[in-house]
Amino acid sequence: MTEQKSIGVGLISVGWMGKLHARAYTSVPYVYPELGIIPRLVIAADAEQSRVDFAISVLGFERGTKDYREVLNDPEVDVVSICAPNFLHAEMAVAAAEAGKHFWIEKPAGRSLAETAAIQAAVERNGVETSIGFNYRHAPAIEHVRQLVVDGRLGEITNVRASFLAGYAAEPNGALSWRFERKLAGSGVLADLFSHAVDLCQYTVGAISEVTAATSIMFEARPKLSMGRGTHFDVIEGGELGAVENEDYAAALVQFAGPDRALKTVGTIEASRVAVGPECGYRLEIYGTEGSVKWDFERMNELQVVLGRANEEQGYTTTVASPKYGDYARFQPGPGNAMGFDDLKIIEAKKFLAAVAGGAELNSNIHDAVAAAAVVEAAEQSAQTRSWHSVEQQVGATCAR
Repeated sequence: MTEQKSIGVGLISVGWMGKLHARAYTSVPYVYPELGIIPRLVIAADAEQSRVDFAISVLGFERGTKDYREVLNDPEVDVVSICAPNFLHAEMAVAAAEAGKHFWIEKPAGRSLAETAAIQAAVERNGVETSIGFNYRHAPAIEHVRQLVVDGRLGEITNVRASFLAGYAAEPNGALSWRFERKLAGSGVLADLFSHAVDLCQYTVGAISEVTAATSIMFEARPKLSMGRGTHFDVIEGGELGAVENEDYAAALVQFAGPDRALKTVGTIEASRVAVGPECGYRLEIYGTEGSVKWDFERMNELQVVLGRANEEQGYTTTVASPKYGDYARFQPGPGNAMGFDDLKIIEAKKFLAAVAGGAELNSNIHDAVAAAAVVEAAEQSAQTRSWHSVEQQVGATCAR
């Protein structure tokens, strides 16, 4: 019988993502029993007492608090999930590292490259494990794509296309939440959605070394929303307007780092929070000298593949996720049975906890967060100067190459 190891869990912020983290932790023993890891939900913190009560009565935490510092100071807590809004991430992450707590934080880890680098410095000083909420990289089809690239089955990668188009801010009277304010969110769609696409490109293909970009604000003013009352999904008719301070749309041309030779991998990355039509239109296309692949998150369990240039059958073959793809077999017994978004967070929790317990470090980490933030900052600077900007390479990131 596998020896059981208890890991004490603390949670900061009991919103939608905090609830998802809690469910992911409790699912790990069922999905990955051989790990011998039993997450114990110790304490949850939230500024709203009703959410604290929910964490105890429904999610199963032993106790709760309105002060997140009590989570970090609790001797029974080994790992902490940080699911608070962006403007609190750096403060909480640095405090967690200084308290010696391993932490799993949603992206962006910091509102800027400087904030994210400060978190990285605290992590390195204190030797804690980290995990970043780049959950899409854990989709079994994406894990298979990464392996196709690493194994050379697509040949030399020539170009990449990634886009993340969503419509959560497509309503002009959508509320002016903290997401639209620079001091609270940092950049807009660059940090929110573009960074996800950057991570997927770097995870599957390799590090991005240069960027040129353009951004725009589609709706320059929105109705104001009181802090802590509702979200950007709320529609307010006739309310007092406030300025949108960060970008709704971004597009970039990127070049990937690689050997000094004639063939250089290039790519395009596009993101929008005001697109009418796509709800979670996250797409990745990778083209090589021997084949190509196309993936769409709205059809997460499918992959379009071409392997070989001289096949009798031309065009794409649509395959369905199967036990040969990533961690698919942990969730479904046979091909064609769909996995979902929540399952990706279970995989993320497993990789994090396995690393904390001294196992293989397959988790995304703070170096990946810095790598994505560096590309975001270069894109933002490029949009202002209308020129190419270099991206400093990050040691320790989990880029494919």
